[in-house]
Amino acid sequence: MSAKKKTGKPDIDTATTPVGGRMPGDPTKDELIERIIRVDQAGEYGAVRIYQGQLAVLGKGPKGDMIRHMKEQEDVHLETFSKLASERRVRPTALMPIWHIAGFALGAGTALLGEKAAMACTVAVEETIDEHYQQQIEKLGDDEKELRDHCIQFREEELEHRDIGYEHGAENAPAYPLLSRAIKFGTKFAINLSERI
Repeated sequence: MSAKKKTGKPDIDTATTPVGGRMPGDPTKDELIERIIRVDQAGEYGAVRIYQGQLAVLGKGPKGDMIRHMKEQEDVHLETFSKLASERRVRPTALMPIWHIAGFALGAGTALLGEKAAMACTVAVEETIDEHYQQQIEKLGDDEKELRDHCIQFREEELEHRDIGYEHGAENAPAYPLLSRAIKFGTKFAINLSERI
């Protein structure tokens, strides 16, 4: 019979218990912050390129000023995360050259399908980014208030972009459900890669 004193609590093997509630394979706090800054810098860079692509096609039309407004906000987001990456010595994703081409191609390509398709692209990307920022906000503690506040502010501006897209006919784009699903899938895929590579 075991000589261990019964405390009413289950026996815990401290050798296998996660430290700080972290499960095996989960990133450390420092790794989590690095991933957040890296992926958000990449995401905002991709967003700037998408709007640059849209402007290349639609910039002189009636939607030009509206797209420029959204791009200017994305410029600020990118500058913020680039500054944080420099300050915290976080290396950018190695995939930045791909996002340079892919972002512009997505923006220009959907704009060539028409203004409503460009707005469908905006809605799909911003809805995905909304979910992404919300997950990050939930993971960041009070010790990362500045980073969390940036994520909160930028999420609100991404939601503004989403609403602009809906107001300007995103759901009336040709094959909207298919186009939206494809863009959301591609955006989530890019997020997952950029966090790690």
